[in-house]
Amino acid sequence: MHRRRRTALILSAAAIAAAPLLTACGSEAHPGAAAVVGGDRITVAQLEGRVNEVRDAQRSAIPDDAQYSQAIAKSGGLTRSTLHTMVLDKVLHRAASDAGVSVTRRDIQTMRSGLEQQAGGKKALEQGWLQQYNVAPARLEDSLRTEIEAQKLSAKLDADMNSPQGQAVFWKALSAASKKLDIDLNPRYGTWDVDKNKRADAKTPWVRQVTEAGAGSGAAEQPA
Repeated sequence: MHRRRRTALILSAAAIAAAPLLTACGSEAHPGAAAVVGGDRITVAQLEGRVNEVRDAQRSAIPDDAQYSQAIAKSGGLTRSTLHTMVLDKVLHRAASDAGVSVTRRDIQTMRSGLEQQAGGKKALEQGWLQQYNVAPARLEDSLRTEIEAQKLSAKLDADMNSPQGQAVFWKALSAASKKLDIDLNPRYGTWDVDKNKRADAKTPWVRQVTEAGAGSGAAEQPA
């Protein structure tokens, strides 16, 4: 899908040499929780609901059974990657709040309008986000909000996301927020690395490629 002035800013695994600090929680301590972030529970039911939204959207977009099966196969780790995104969105929001960054409804509408124009309409944008990032249409604006939040945070930190140094500044801010939130992950979904702000086998939809809001802004992809 075509993107307006979109920059791929990939952070290699080799860029982070520090030993990971892992945290995990057991279901006995937090029954029914997939994760606890800053004292707030992400329940298993909430996680499953988000996953079902994506599956339902994929089913609607792909009526052919064979093609649908292929789409399912390509997103086989959807539950874990969805939890990772839900947790990291909270980490980003905390880092942005700590830096005095906020996102307005107008910001979201402006980004959406621009992307719809370049994608060829509302439906095309929604389908593109679904295919590339496993974001259901109902969650598109939430996803755009996190992208804008990442852009504004990098700008506030004066972090040049085209350079390893700038990326390091950005992720250091997220690591600080991650530690403050004291993230507990249910062991069935893995462990949380507070230095890399990720589960061991997860990727982050909103930081793959961030549409530039202005010169020198953007976000980088965490290593897989």
